[in-house]
Amino acid sequence: MADRLLSRGLITCALVLLSFFASAKEAAPAADDPVLEARMLSIASELRCLVCQNQTIADSHADLAQDLRRQVREMLQRGDTDAQIIDFMTARYGDFVLYRPPVKATTIILWFGPGLLLVGGLAGLVWVLRKRSRMSADRFDPDDDESDASRAEPGARST
Repeated sequence: MADRLLSRGLITCALVLLSFFASAKEAAPAADDPVLEARMLSIASELRCLVCQNQTIADSHADLAQDLRRQVREMLQRGDTDAQIIDFMTARYGDFVLYRPPVKATTIILWFGPGLLLVGGLAGLVWVLRKRSRMSADRFDPDDDESDASRAEPGARST
């Protein structure tokens, strides 16, 4: 009984100590100007988080995304336009930072590759089905229903 009480006390102490170390960070303060903050969020929703890769920097909680949001906010306070900020980020990180990259020679596979794969797969399926429809029935393996039934029932006899 004393061992149980001691182990429960140790677990409780460990949990209390862990709660001190697992404290959450405070949210970064928003800009004083709500119009500026709305513009920052609009631009941030067009930029991909380079850490998460499937989220915008507006949605991401990664440290890099927070830094990029802060940088966009500072550039807006300096008076840069949305296009200047997007151009700066693209020059620094490449087209990958754009959530919707432009259609150009380096991104053509990104835009049209999935469609081409789908069309190619459908064309291959049609080709195989047409080829099989022209084959005679004796080219296919017969269904062996009796042998399937005898495997399912060990006492069954085949004729």
